This record gives sequence, structure tokens and C-alpha cells, in this order.
Amino acid sequence: MTTVLTGAPRLPALLARGAVLSPFKRPHPDAEFARTRLVLPGVRVDPARLAAYERVCGFPADGGTLPVTYPHLLGFPLAMRLMSARGFPLPLLGLVHTSIEVTRHTALPASGTYEVGVRVERLVPHRRGTEAVVVTEVHSGDRLVWESASHYLARHRTDGTAPSGPAAEPEPLPGAAEWTVPADTGRRYGAASGDRNPIHLHPLTARLFGFPRAIAHGMWTVARCLAEHGTPDAVRVRAGFRAPVLLPATVTYGAGDGRFELRGGGRLHLTGEVYPLAS
Repeated sequence: MTTVLTGAPRLPALLARGAVLSPFKRPHPDAEFARTRLVLPGVRVDPARLAAYERVCGFPADGGTLPVTYPHLLGFPLAMRLMSARGFPLPLLGLVHTSIEVTRHTALPASGTYEVGVRVERLVPHRRGTEAVVVTEVHSGDRLVWESASHYLARHRTDGTAPSGPAAEPEPLPGAAEWTVPADTGRRYGAASGDRNPIHLHPLTARLFGFPRAIAHGMWTVARCLAEHGTPDAVRVRAGFRAPVLLPATVTYGAGDGRFELRGGGRLHLTGEVYPLAS
């Protein structure tokens, strides 16, 4: 079933609804879930918001085309509406973004008008619980120009039959840059992206969820690495989130052979790969 929206959902209300419903959810990979596809037509990019995103993530401030990760923001309110709904079986509180695969088929003009569609594609078992695979598609006219698949994990007790975890930690890539990540990075990215999850905003609110300090958004770490790495117009990017970046932080960006990573304080935060596509 496809539901066409007349405006972007409001994230604060969705967060509140998801928080209220979370204690009543019973996550399981075989759980039933709504097969609704949400569609938002006529989407235009706010130039001021785009400029703020480019600044906080380190992309060139040309404003001509959208950074490869920016369409994720266009679909995020729709994803939140699906994942905060009563019929979604995983609790929104504690849901962890574990990985993302992005495919950009062509450059997206910042001045364009787009149709954004989001759906929950499937639930999959994970060694620590259940993951929901959320697919976002961006069309320009009749053409699919950008798509992604995000995995969101709800932790719960399992029977031990789920697939094994990620491969052993790889050897470090050659260090290409060192960045100082300020304490306000979560607040700045939250203002640009609309994702104002309390774990990213302030040490006090982060402690309520078990973190000693605020943590950087996972999508900020991907965007910051890709701003440094660079991407062709037609590209596929895969990224896996390993350990959170506690703010403030000093991190090392590594790259080589189409791969990238982010490390800091003896921990691996992010691994990724970039695959150019035939245009």
C-alpha cells in the first residue's frame, strides 16, 4: 500500500509517539509489520539548511549539487513516521543505526524537485536482536536517481541461531587526516539534519541513555569521511557503524583502495567502501 503525504512529518511528535509506544513492542525477526510505502512528492531543498549541512560535514559549499549523503535527510522524517507507528514491531527507543548502503545514479541538482519514498523492506535476525531494513528512494520525474538501505537494530535476547557478527576488525588503513571534533558537533548536525536525538545533543541527555558524553551522529561520520574522500556522480557507498564517537574527540580518517575508516582513542568507529558506477 502506498500513502502519499502532503507535507513532511514533524520529528518531535514522532519521537514522542515512538517513546510512548516502545515499552509495548515485542521485537522478533518473524514479527508482522505494515507494508506501507510513504511517498512525499514535490520535495525542494532548503538552501540555508543545505549550506549548514555542508559546513558541519565538510562538503564544498558550492550549493550546485547535493552531497551524496544529503538525500538521507529528505527521507528521514518518513522513516521515523514508519518506525514510530503502532504497527512497527521494534521499539524506537534504543534503536541503533548499524549500516547503510547508498547508491547515487547521477548528480542531484540542489535546485531540483524530487519525490521521496520510504518503506520497511524486511526484518532480519541479528546476533544481538532484530534489524529492520528501511529503503529510501528518490525520483526525479520518472527516473530513480538515489536510493539507500539502512539497517536499524533493536537489541533483545536471541536464541543464538542468528548470523555471526561483522568480520574481525581490519588492519588500520593509512592515516590521511586527523580531525578535532568539537563538543557541539551533535547540536550543529542536528540543527542541519533535523535529527535531534538527545544522545547527540548534550552530556546530560546522553547519560540518560547510558553514554558518558554526547555522541556524534553516525551519518555525520559517514558524510565527513565522504567529504574528504570525494565521490563520482554515479557511485555506491557502503558503511558500517562500529563504535560511537564520544564528543569532543580527536579522530583519524584513513583511506586506501576505495575503502575508508574512522578511528580514535584506540577504537574503530566506522568502516566504508566506495564503488564508482558506470554512468
